[in-house]
Amino acid sequence: MSNDTRQSDFTLVGFFIKSKHPALLAVVVFVVFLMALSGNALLILLIHSDTRLHTPMYFFISQLSLMDMMYISVTVPKMLMDQVLGSHKISAAACGMQMFLYATLVGSEFFLLAVMSYDRYVAICHPLRYPVLMNHRVCLLLMSVCWLLGSLDGFMLTPVTMTFPFCGSREIHHFFCEVPAVTKLSCSDTWLYETLMYLCCVLMLL
Repeated sequence: MSNDTRQSDFTLVGFFIKSKHPALLAVVVFVVFLMALSGNALLILLIHSDTRLHTPMYFFISQLSLMDMMYISVTVPKMLMDQVLGSHKISAAACGMQMFLYATLVGSEFFLLAVMSYDRYVAICHPLRYPVLMNHRVCLLLMSVCWLLGSLDGFMLTPVTMTFPFCGSREIHHFFCEVPAVTKLSCSDTWLYETLMYLCCVLMLL
């Protein structure tokens, strides 16, 4: 009988299992989650409701807040539901979707931070040309490029990671499906893949 568990569910170990007071920790995480959501939502609302804040800098800040909201919404609700329901299972499809969304958001945020740096560079070094170089159309185009390049990150990493054979334990020692955590479960040689993945991350940081 084959030990290949590629089609089976995974188990998210999480970090509540190591806590002496998991219920209290879950409440704290839930409160922080709500505070983060409401804080970012309020920031976005303020930026869009005040015309004085309709500048490229605040536009990019609102997009960064949106990404942060999506970040935590991809990972935290599932973690809290697992703790409440007592089930830490996640299907391969759900794991792949979570992995794709997280990788996309990570990549998009890296590129957005680079765009925000460029925006400040233009504002400081070319103040007279700033309204022309960073008009609303250019800002929308730059944001579209950020999302496109970020999604390429997700489209490249997720299919490759999820097609590896998983022959041993299906326990993911993390609270969500992250590429490195899932890759560790594979029984095949992933050295080249991991090396290329980390090199891509370094290039994105540069």
